[in-house]
Amino acid sequence: MGQPGIRELVGRAMIDKYFLGELVRDPDRVLAEYDLTSEERAAIMQAVGRTGGAPERERARALQVVLMKRWAT
Repeated sequence: MGQPGIRELVGRAMIDKYFLGELVRDPDRVLAEYDLTSEERAAIMQAVGRTGGAPERERARALQVVLMKRWAT
């Protein structure tokens, strides 16, 4: 069995606030655990960096919105 993919990452980010916080704080480490395409990884990294100076809570919410719009069905 391989690493989890984008659907698992998005699902977990929607329900696990601790995971979402870790994703915002250290995206490279968290994303290393997932089998993502370069496009998926780049989109997440861009979303995390888009609100770089904002408080973590705002950055987490902004990331959730991007994940929902792009991958949640």
